[in-house]
Parts: sequence; structure tokens; C-alpha cells
Amino acid sequence: MLYTMEDDPVNDLPETRDSLIARVKDARDDAAWHEFSEIYRPVVYRLARSHGLQDADAQDLSQRVLFSVAQAIPKWQPHGGGIRFRHWLSRVAKNALINALTRQPRDQADGGSDAFRVLNLQTAPGTEQERQIDWEYRRQVFRRAADLVRSRADEQTWLAFSATMIDGLSIADAAANLKLSEGSIYAARSRIIRRLRDAVRQLEDQ
Repeated sequence: MLYTMEDDPVNDLPETRDSLIARVKDARDDAAWHEFSEIYRPVVYRLARSHGLQDADAQDLSQRVLFSVAQAIPKWQPHGGGIRFRHWLSRVAKNALINALTRQPRDQADGGSDAFRVLNLQTAPGTEQERQIDWEYRRQVFRRAADLVRSRADEQTWLAFSATMIDGLSIADAAANLKLSEGSIYAARSRIIRRLRDAVRQLEDQ
């Protein structure tokens, strides 16, 4: 994959909409909670995996973090005290990770590696955790938007985008492989990027 954090075509992704968070606070709004879980559970899961938790433990942790969020989110106020939602979520996830690592049985530790992970989490700047949450969030929303756009795009248009933006081919090489003009590749790529940004905004506004 060619994508980096800087190359992401939805790098201008806005903060989670207050409207979605407000809907999640309503226990009767199952659709809002489902949307929230679809975005954030994979984010917490990958965060847990990146800190050494095995698949089953990471799945359990992501479920517990969402449960904690469900209990606490009615009290959260948008930008209260200057704290953004994803910054708040990173604190919840960080505390859950520390608790998960410190509760592991001694025989599961690998030469004290868990102790080092706990120490790193405790001493890591908050902005580092927030940046990771932010990047995972962007990636998850982009994946959902990409699935939506791809399902609605014709194959040639998507392939032109994929060849240049994901596979890393030059415009000339993509045009030769797909038997299209370079102008067609540029146009198709621009069209998909525009649709992706629109899809991201729609997901954010739900």
C-alpha cells in the first residue's frame, strides 16, 4: 500500500460531528450507536493490538472501552474545557489498556514485556495516544467511505483511482495498463477522490 498519513485523500477529515455524539447519548437511538460502534470499535481494537494484546484480548478490550463510553458519554459535553471527543476517548482507551496489561496473569508475561508496555503507556504524552486514535479513526472512516464509493463506481473508474493512489503507479503506467488515455486517468481519479470526500462527510453527518 502506498498510502501514508500525509497522503490520505481525506486528510482534512473533521472532528466527529457533535450531532452524532448527541444522538449516541440517546439510549433509544440504536442506529446512532451502531454507527458509532462501527467506526470506533476497530479503532480501539487496532490500538490494543499495536500495544501487544492478542486478538481475543483486544476484542474484549474494545468491547469494554465501548461499554465505558456508553456509561460516560451522557456526561460528556462538546468541547467542554477545551477537550475534544477523540482526546477524551483516547484517555478512556489508555486507561483500559493499562488496566488490561496490569491484570494479565504473571505466566502470560514475556520477559517483563508487559511491564514495559505499561510503563510506556503511563509515560507517553497524551498527544501521542490522541494522534494514534485520530489516525485510526481517519483510516476506519476512509475504509467505510471507500467501500461505499467502490460499490457505486464503474470498474474502470475505480481501477484508475486504485492504480495511481493505492498501487502507486504513475499516470503513464496506469494509462498503459488500463488502455486509457492519461487524461482519462486524471479525470477518473479526481472523480473518485471527490466522491470519497463526499462519502466521508455523509458518514460524519449521520
